[in-house]
Amino acid sequence: MSKIPGDCRYTSDHEWIRVNEDGVAVIGITDFAQQELSDIVYVEVETVGENLASGEVFGIVEAVKTTSDLFMPISGEVLEFNGALEDSPETINEDPYGDGWIAKVKPSDPGEIEGLLSAEAYEAEIS
Repeated sequence: MSKIPGDCRYTSDHEWIRVNEDGVAVIGITDFAQQELSDIVYVEVETVGENLASGEVFGIVEAVKTTSDLFMPISGEVLEFNGALEDSPETINEDPYGDGWIAKVKPSDPGEIEGLLSAEAYEAEIS
């Protein structure tokens, strides 16, 4: 059974997003996604400083068997990549909603977040 925290919103592409007190959106992949990918060996985000639209690719996650694109859940500027993942990409497998976050984004339209899936809707989608 996958963990699906109620304080996040989700996409059908298995990204999660949580807005912190500063209005910055923290983005990662879901517990379900990391289980499906299995052992993550590499993460790359080369879009820091770029403004991207919702649905655009902002990076990649590479596992032993496959590589997956990471899609922006909302429109905004990519502020930061979790540099700790360069040396320890397996952190995503161990703690996908905590230390395994992938990027921080400044939303261009915070209202887009409300259009994403709730924890309950995401759970229904993956069951």
